[in-house]
Amino acid sequence: MVPQWQPGIVTKIEQATHTTRRFWIELPESPSFTFKPGQFVTLDLPIHEQRNKRWRSYSIASMPDGNTFELLIVYLPTGLASEYLFNKVEVGSTLTLRGPQGVFVLPETLDKDLFMICTGTGIAPFRSMLQHISANNIPHKQIHLIFGTRTHGDLLYADEMKVLENTLPDFHYYYTLSREQWDGHMGYVHPIYERLCSGRQPATFMLCGWKAMIDEARQRILAIGYDKKDVHSELYG
Repeated sequence: MVPQWQPGIVTKIEQATHTTRRFWIELPESPSFTFKPGQFVTLDLPIHEQRNKRWRSYSIASMPDGNTFELLIVYLPTGLASEYLFNKVEVGSTLTLRGPQGVFVLPETLDKDLFMICTGTGIAPFRSMLQHISANNIPHKQIHLIFGTRTHGDLLYADEMKVLENTLPDFHYYYTLSREQWDGHMGYVHPIYERLCSGRQPATFMLCGWKAMIDEARQRILAIGYDKKDVHSELYG
């Protein structure tokens, strides 16, 4: 069943990077908002006469916790939705939304190594999943979050992931920069997981971000020797 549309009140907005904002939304008609980490909501924004051209979907960036959730949204200069969200929406604004929806969620059991590979705001569903795993002490094998972006100024949730690396057993956080020189990983995400998977241990791969990254990662993972059923993806953009 498709969820019904309902109002959401923007309770907080925070600039995450120079192009990205965090939006906290409360659902006044729902005492609790139940969803699986990794799912998304769809906003109906007043940006077009045709209703289906007003719809934009965003992964939930927080774990289930009451009737408030967080969205992580990047500004696109030619995007009608981001123009509206960044220039018209403020604390107290009402948005029309429905959700949760989506099947990009954690496996029922985390009995294999888990690789979360993402670029940009593709980190949002993984943050939700990691918070959920940590808060509920869910048994798991090794978890590797591999995040690709341009510069240190584009990093998202970096401090939080570093704390989680010290508090969540067997969680490892890697980030790589494609347009900034530094002492750590540089370039794209692919060499990192290829090195970590050189022994071809049992693993599940979850990919979230731009199409070019997802397409290349899927090809490389299959080339290592993994099966198509080991790879799950959520396309952004």
